[in-house]
Amino acid sequence: MASLPENTITPSDAPKVAAERPMIDVILECLDDAKAEETIAVDIIGKSSLADHMVVTSGRSQRHVGAVADQLVNALREAGFGKPRIEGLPHCDWVLVDAGDVIVHIFRPEVREFYNIEKMWQADFAADAN
Repeated sequence: MASLPENTITPSDAPKVAAERPMIDVILECLDDAKAEETIAVDIIGKSSLADHMVVTSGRSQRHVGAVADQLVNALREAGFGKPRIEGLPHCDWVLVDAGDVIVHIFRPEVREFYNIEKMWQADFAADAN
């Protein structure tokens, strides 16, 4: 029986591959590929027990927000991180993707401006620095 080339990934290797690539990197690359706009990643390690990172980004329309969320879910699954929890898909004004270590907020621009959640988190970090 012929042996497989050294760089071949077998099903038993799949979890190791996911562990080698941080979830935040998979998410940021996916958002870039999906043409999400104004992406901000906030490190919340030690600031919140909810997650290690919070990512805020925008889609151009409800359809784009839904497509970005769908592409993100598929990218996380393919990278071996399982299926995240998703909220807000029916309306796609604000979709929350909870991947465990990373929480992603995908907004329509008007909704993002109204809630301005990244400013709240960044203000909290600025206050801690003083």
